[in-house]
This record gives sequence, C-alpha cells and structure tokens, in this order.
Amino acid sequence: MATTMITTLDRSSRAAARGLSDISIRNLFIIPTILFLIVFNIFPLIYSLGYSFTDFRASTNAPANFIGLQNYRDLLNDPYVWLNFAITAKYVIISVAGQLLVGFGVAMLLNRDIPLKGLLTTLLLLPMMLSMAVVGLFWKLLYDPSFGIINYALGLGTFEWLSDPNMALYAVALTDIWMWSPFVMLLSLAGLSAVPKHLYEAAAIDRAGPFYTFFRITLPLVAPILMIAVIFRTMEAFKTFDLAYILTSQPTAELISIRLYKMAFQEWQTGRSCAMAYIVLIMVLAITNIYVKYLNKVKER
Repeated sequence: MATTMITTLDRSSRAAARGLSDISIRNLFIIPTILFLIVFNIFPLIYSLGYSFTDFRASTNAPANFIGLQNYRDLLNDPYVWLNFAITAKYVIISVAGQLLVGFGVAMLLNRDIPLKGLLTTLLLLPMMLSMAVVGLFWKLLYDPSFGIINYALGLGTFEWLSDPNMALYAVALTDIWMWSPFVMLLSLAGLSAVPKHLYEAAAIDRAGPFYTFFRITLPLVAPILMIAVIFRTMEAFKTFDLAYILTSQPTAELISIRLYKMAFQEWQTGRSCAMAYIVLIMVLAITNIYVKYLNKVKER
C-alpha cells in the first residue's frame, strides 16, 4: 500500500491528467535546484581555481598567463601571510572559547524554572539576529574614547580600545563573543533539555555533589552539542571580515580575510588572491575534519 502511494499518482489529480509521473515531478523540482547550485556555487569555485594558477589581474586587460603553483609557493613563503594566519588563529581561539564559556554558562542559568524564561531567552537571542555592519558600528561607538560607555563603566578615562595595537584584536573578539554567544546558548539549552531527569534524581539519591553531577552527567551528555557549536563557530570566526574591517584598521587585527580582501580589491592581485582563498578553504576543511573526528569519538562514549 505504502509503496503504491509513493510511486503512483492519484489518477484524478491535475498532474496525472497532464501525464506527469512521480519521477517527472521529482525532476521538475530537483533539476532547477541542481542547476542553480552549479551556476552560482560550483562554477565560481572551479573558475577561481583556474585563476589561482595564473598571474591574472582584474584591473588590467592583460591575458591571464599560466604560472602553475607559483602563487601558492609565494604565499606559503610570505612571512606576512603567516602573520595574518597567526592573528586569525589567535582571534578564533579567543572568540570561540569566549562564546563557549559565556553561551554554555548562560544556558546553565536558564535551564531551570524562572519567571519570564521565554521572554528572557528571546531577548538574549537578539544580538545574533543583527547585521554584522550594524553590530560593528554600534560597538565602535561603545569603544569610543570620548563618549563610549565602556570606558565610563570601567573607569578607564580615554582609553583607546580600537587604536591600541595591543587591544584592537581583543576588542573585535569581545564584540564577536557578545554577538554569537546566544547561538551557543541556544544549542546548549537544547542539549541540556535532552538530558534525562532521572539521572539527576539518581545522583541526588546517591548524595552526589554539584561538581560531580556536572562533570559526570551534564557535561558528557551535552558535549556532542557543544562540539557542533564549536565547529560552526570556528568556521565562521575563521572567515570573519566585516566586523573586524569596520571596527579597526590596526595591523595587529588584520585577519586573513581582510588580507585577502586587500590583495583582491586593493592590490588587484586576482590570481594570487584566488590562491589564498583556496589555502584558507583547505585550512578550514582540515580544522573542521579534525573537529568532526573528535565529535564522532565523543558520540561513541
């Protein structure tokens, strides 16, 4: 019965009257989607990959000359590029670690019966619903040394957050933590709500302390959800551009995405910028693969 319903059409339907089979209807929906993905996703990837092996510059009419792996060799031997990668790695570690601690901590506080819990959770989710440009401009005002509320609240006078080379990267990371901690909080709440209540009841009967309960019950069961949050946030933090670009122009906060932008649209080294984009892509895929393998190990436990 079920097989018949899936593979055949109702003879009185309009599709049957037009002579359309189930396979035809499926193809009618799937093929345009596949073509859309090929045209707007796969084709640009292949096209830019070809440019990465050339000395092409979009600012000139000169033809693109094939130079093999020269762009990749130059980039991997460039100390400034490695400095950008080091800055990006530092930013990713600070940002993702902060989001994990703040998001999971807030989720633990919300994982109980409190008044107006739904409204409070909704309000906490507002930062990640805002545009990156809006958040960047908003926090640029907060960091302002003359009338910024952060300096006033901390009693720092006219401290230059975004102009100080030692603090610019931390200021960007703090903004990212504020914006995306709600994402980690939301996933953590989903994981905490799925923990069986009888485990806590059994722990209470055995007179287990809060630390034992947290490290033996809560954290192991929520760990897979936290790993998923870390995977998504690591990929996004590695690609951060607009937030850092709007907030500061300090070289100490020049992420690899900003260096890629300058190389492509200010220096017009199109071929080399395509090569850098693929180096970044390979690194993100490698890091994600490591996370996924660790996630599978956590799930096996």
